[in-house]
Amino acid sequence: MSATAPRVSFVSLGCPKALVDSERILTRLRAEGYEIARKHDGADLVVVNTCGFLDSARDESLSAIGTAMKENGKVIVTGCMGATPELIREKHPNVFAITGPQAYESVMAAVHEAAPPQHDPLVDLLPPQGIKLTPRHYAYLKISEGCNNRCTFCIIPALRGDLVSRPAADVLREAEKLAKAGVKEIMVISQDTSAYGVDVKYEASRFQDREVRAKFHDLAKELGDLGMWVRLHYVYPYPHVADVIPLMAEGKILPYLDIPFQHASPAVLKNMRRPAHGEKTLERIRGWRDACPDLAIRSTFIVGFPGETEDDFQMLLDWLDEAKIDRAGCFKYEPVAGARSNELGLAEVPQEVKESRWHRFMQRQQKISATQLQKKVGKRLPVIIDEANGGAGKGRTRYDAPEIDGAVHVSSRRPLRAGDIVTVKIERADAYDLYGQAV
Repeated sequence: MSATAPRVSFVSLGCPKALVDSERILTRLRAEGYEIARKHDGADLVVVNTCGFLDSARDESLSAIGTAMKENGKVIVTGCMGATPELIREKHPNVFAITGPQAYESVMAAVHEAAPPQHDPLVDLLPPQGIKLTPRHYAYLKISEGCNNRCTFCIIPALRGDLVSRPAADVLREAEKLAKAGVKEIMVISQDTSAYGVDVKYEASRFQDREVRAKFHDLAKELGDLGMWVRLHYVYPYPHVADVIPLMAEGKILPYLDIPFQHASPAVLKNMRRPAHGEKTLERIRGWRDACPDLAIRSTFIVGFPGETEDDFQMLLDWLDEAKIDRAGCFKYEPVAGARSNELGLAEVPQEVKESRWHRFMQRQQKISATQLQKKVGKRLPVIIDEANGGAGKGRTRYDAPEIDGAVHVSSRRPLRAGDIVTVKIERADAYDLYGQAV
């Protein structure tokens, strides 16, 4: 690359969906000949991809912008917080430019203005799969933007708009490139994965020699034919989720569902405007596990939502005992500026009560997770290696996603490499992780 190539430092904050946005921007930057700098100091500019979902995330974003301003001074802000530029300008009035989420063209226009590209087509090569911020053996695959749901605690539709599904053929071509680049596992993500295609009436597009509908089941089936581990995230518990369970039972896609149930109390779910009822979801979970006994379910929940009573919370604990969720995260409710939950007129739950309920939830779920993991002791399971150091490594089973779920600590007589999929005999388990020997 030419010595005069402009250098861009990049900060990526937020969820996997924001990470994919960062990857797209970085791919464009590299395609146009920009170098990616490791430090703000000495770069021609800094791009900060922000998160604005919670107040704590906004604080982190504002802090990252402040650091970039201090160490560099020429800063372009994009991402979810870019939808509220006045909050950014109030704290950092001298940022170079602000763009909203998914505004790739606007980001690139601001970069061109701040540091015009010096592209050399003879030497500026870009891998066909683009630039990835994940290890080379797994990647996130975003199938849509936005969301049609109007959960009262969430401002994502205000930040990212309504559901916009990608054509199935575009998604599959991207997945095919990832497979050819050596990716072993893809995490399918969006704001509402199971609503994929609703906005385009499941319109078909041509992939290879066939038409593929933009439909949850059809896309999952086609992805499963590409030979990678396919993991479904951010799935809402609609009735048609049952359609993909046979694909899991057949081994086409991983027996794993990430479903943000959020609560179990009908009253709390109604106040949240969630598209499910606690008892109905229990019936569905039983049906899914009947069809695929191997199924692992991970979820997220909110405690301390306005109006949540002790009875509501106890209903959630009882529901956990019945549902036996394999992995669960829990968040203490935070009021978010612009969320309709602030205007419901419901009693706020005191902070100390939120704290107590969070601890009680985590203690209950820890016991459930430990019991679920104990069932895997003595089994031989395929494990994808994420980290390796000679004959020692850390990886994941088909039942665990990177960064959010547990790990398998592996001992091996042969050297392990990141990205290897090895068979491991599970010898013991604790509350979160498994331990075993490669065989």
